[in-house]
Amino acid sequence: MWGTLKEDIQVVFQRDPAARSFLEVILTYPGFHALFFYRMSHSLWMSGLKSLGRLVSNIGRFYTGIEIHPGAKIGRRFFIDHGMGVVIGETAEIHDDVTIYQGVTLGGTSRSKEKRHPTVEDGVLIGVDATILGPVTIGRNAKVGAGSVVVNDVPADSTVVGIPGRVVVGEGVHLDAAHRIDLEHQRLPDPVAKAIGTLVDYVQKLEKRVNDLSARQGGLEVRQAEDNEVLRQVKELLKTQQVDR
Repeated sequence: MWGTLKEDIQVVFQRDPAARSFLEVILTYPGFHALFFYRMSHSLWMSGLKSLGRLVSNIGRFYTGIEIHPGAKIGRRFFIDHGMGVVIGETAEIHDDVTIYQGVTLGGTSRSKEKRHPTVEDGVLIGVDATILGPVTIGRNAKVGAGSVVVNDVPADSTVVGIPGRVVVGEGVHLDAAHRIDLEHQRLPDPVAKAIGTLVDYVQKLEKRVNDLSARQGGLEVRQAEDNEVLRQVKELLKTQQVDR
């Protein structure tokens, strides 16, 4: 238990440059507090003291603004940054080295007593206000962009954004999660901007083709006018010769 708490403190220093001392983390970090209450409530839950586990969980929710059901399964080096509004459901599974931000929901989509919450694998990063619904799996080292709503499985080493969530960066080279925790989650591709940019490029190409065709058409009209003028002059000359005769 104490070894786990020490690891929960150390991970704060690894992923939050604002952390300055052990005492500051212990006294002021709601993500650490939420994990502390979760560890106690989960232990009670697994011991069969489910109501007492829920009570401890609710105390933690009141104190931190983070709701973690005592039945959820959470691995090592889990980090909740800021944390207000985070909700983690009963059958959710979170593996090692996962990072989530405030407002994240790991929610269920069924009323039956079965697996109904997400599974988040090693090294996943979930951005602010993202929502993951149902018994889907978020693959190793994947990123879920801020504000995304994910209702389908996400492949490993990929990035998903949007509502509903769409994979915008495909599977990449796998690296061990402990050496690949990437917090640069603001650097996410914008598929809408990319689509608009593609359309703008296509319209510009069409405009160029229309201008080229207009220029060619204009040249033909000038040439036809010149030919008509020559033909008119020839006719006038023929008429003059007929009159002279």
